Amino acid sequence: MLDGLAMPRAVAFDLDGTLIDSRDDIAAACNHALAWSGRAELSPETIGAFVGDGARNLLARASRLDGASAELDALLAEFIQFYAEHPIARSRWMPGALDVLAALEARDVRLAVVTNKAREITGPILRALGVASRFAAVYAGGDGPLKPSAEPMTRIMRELGSTSADTWLVGDGAQDVGAARAVGCTSVAVLGGFHSESSLRAAGATRVVASLAELDGIVRRSPIVRGG
Repeated sequence: MLDGLAMPRAVAFDLDGTLIDSRDDIAAACNHALAWSGRAELSPETIGAFVGDGARNLLARASRLDGASAELDALLAEFIQFYAEHPIARSRWMPGALDVLAALEARDVRLAVVTNKAREITGPILRALGVASRFAAVYAGGDGPLKPSAEPMTRIMRELGSTSADTWLVGDGAQDVGAARAVGCTSVAVLGGFHSESSLRAAGATRVVASLAELDGIVRRSPIVRGG
């Protein structure tokens, strides 16, 4: 047991605010698109409050456009093109991220990314960070319904060969907690990202940790048991 949690067979990680601190790159891409469309730029803090439900919703909130607007289509295309060309200009790993990935890999835990971020951006980010090969599966925006739908985790568990009983979803948002609850798997909510502790607890997270560094300590206190 991991401090009250059963050792998982698979762990799916959210990306923004969980594995990486990407708020400045998101803000830069959003402000580029806003300026391109003739709109005023917004502060990173304002843009950060719009993060979590995919790029289209982010831009709809930032531009005050209707979600079905044709103008929003053009804004989204500009956002994605700029972001994909500058995937990690200002981003950095969240504290403990690389350590917990290594600790889980040492215990033969299969890893995945499940994010509402557009796939056209997610891929370049993982490749630029040099970690794309570490994840056995990736579900991103554009692949189907976004978190908190059950579909992202249903598909991830199918690809990883895991079940709700032996899978964790680690993320910083209520969307992550909701997606985990939708399939009945363990949700580990991480503070320090885009969402507040109160919102994560209200969403019903199985466990709340201060950072991935704390989660790394929990994992490392478990024995390495290899099949065979």
